[in-house]
Amino acid sequence: MTQTAPDLLRIAVAQLNPTVGDVAGNLAKAREARADAARQGADLVLYTELFLAGYPPEDLVLKPAFLKACEKAAQDFAADTADGGPGVIIGTPLKRRTGTHNSIVFADRGKIIAERYKLDLPNYGEFDEKRVFQAGPELQGPVNFRGVRIGVPICEDIWGEVAVCETLAESGAEILLVPNGSPYYRAKIDVRHQVVIRQVIECGLPMIYANQLGGQDELIFDGASFAIGADKTLAFQMSQFEEAVDVTTWKRRDGTWVCSEGPMSKIPEREEADYRACMLGLRDYVNKNGFKNVVLGLSGGIDSAICAALAVDALGEERLRTVMMPYRYTSKDSLKDAEDCARALGCRYDIVPISEPVEGFRHALTQLFEGTQEGITEENLQSRARGTILMAISNKFGSMVVTTGNKSEMSVGYATLYGDMNGGFNPIKDLYKMQVYALARWRNTHVPPGALGPSGEVIPKNIIDKAPSAELRENQTDQDSLPPYPVLDDILECLVEHEMGVDDIVARGHDRATVTRVEHLLYIAEYKRRQAAPGVKITKKNFGRDRRYPITNRFRDRR
Repeated sequence: MTQTAPDLLRIAVAQLNPTVGDVAGNLAKAREARADAARQGADLVLYTELFLAGYPPEDLVLKPAFLKACEKAAQDFAADTADGGPGVIIGTPLKRRTGTHNSIVFADRGKIIAERYKLDLPNYGEFDEKRVFQAGPELQGPVNFRGVRIGVPICEDIWGEVAVCETLAESGAEILLVPNGSPYYRAKIDVRHQVVIRQVIECGLPMIYANQLGGQDELIFDGASFAIGADKTLAFQMSQFEEAVDVTTWKRRDGTWVCSEGPMSKIPEREEADYRACMLGLRDYVNKNGFKNVVLGLSGGIDSAICAALAVDALGEERLRTVMMPYRYTSKDSLKDAEDCARALGCRYDIVPISEPVEGFRHALTQLFEGTQEGITEENLQSRARGTILMAISNKFGSMVVTTGNKSEMSVGYATLYGDMNGGFNPIKDLYKMQVYALARWRNTHVPPGALGPSGEVIPKNIIDKAPSAELRENQTDQDSLPPYPVLDDILECLVEHEMGVDDIVARGHDRATVTRVEHLLYIAEYKRRQAAPGVKITKKNFGRDRRYPITNRFRDRR
């Protein structure tokens, strides 16, 4: 009996937030989404890359028990489709004779009707898939789903140079459904759109791009799933930073599948997107790792203030405790600004003076330090006393310490090991200082969707306007030892994001001595960054996954 090809197909895109390693929880989430899609009349549900495992699973894939749990979940989910509801395409690792593969399972009517394996394994930047996966042995053709031939390339299969989409089109595919785990960085959505448009031009087929949502350690998956039609126009656009199960309607017209119904969500502008990425990353890190609440040192400066705002927005005012730890150099402005910030956010605010512990350390070291001049060592005692107090609060009450250093400071080592670098997670680790200011101004006039914090000015204007200072000595400002932040940030972006040489940076109008000094500071601070807390990736090249420089390194770019 010949199967009649349908002219209507309702495809649900499940843009969800799985948790790495929580196979049972991810399966439950997948089942809930399928039930939702069924109520909306979907024929097929497309999930994201390695959904049952969570993405990226990294070396969990090397554990046989984990692989067995994932495959069992895939089989159980396939059996669910015997109820006559929508079929499913779901990502999972599969161990086969040809190796362990980043795979999808395609299931319908109670059975697995196909498996497909990722061919192009990314091994750059934040990706390290060749470490744990083997590439699919060969490209397999489209899958016949209820009379429609569907091609299923997996993520990098559409990003690389391998002609996967074109080959699927030549093999008879009518539409391409792509599960992805594409992490966020600024303006990444535009990059994804261009990648898909290029593939649509080459293969002539419409493509649905389903992307994961949620925070996983330093990576943020922002969702923003979409489709590009065969005419190279945007067919639908799902929301960014929000879970959703959206059903899209596709109709066959003159032999081509055309989207006739689907969401068209507005994508946030730059500051909103960065802020929401930081908020989502902090929320998921805290919640997925089981912390009930968080604590941070509120100094009256811009960095701790925006971290406090992010924490309240992500977790709620009742889950944040802020602590001001004044010493003799703490200004009255800082005391007032910190209290005003905590009051505006509605969070708990405690004051723990550090004079006694700092003087105790100084007294204990008097004999050892006899005959030496006071300097940065004594300044760092203040920072380390504050770090110790925060860690004591963490130990006593189970609160995770939020650390608050920005990317400018982390780049040049303007941070104290075992002091202000203490903490479990840093939501602004990948934001340069001027970007921190931009986000603070944005937050004072906007409340992002899903935020639990209040509206209005949550970061006092004086915090934004005053000169930044660590307040470790009398009348200190950051600019005593660093170039002005607009200059420093531009030099750092050239060195870190673009790997530019000193001559090229000088050609932009920067002083050569300043550039060479910043380059030197960047290199010698590598040992500190290796010991820093993880933090949200915002730029195209963050410290850690994307930039892996040696600690021992004598190279300097000199003529």
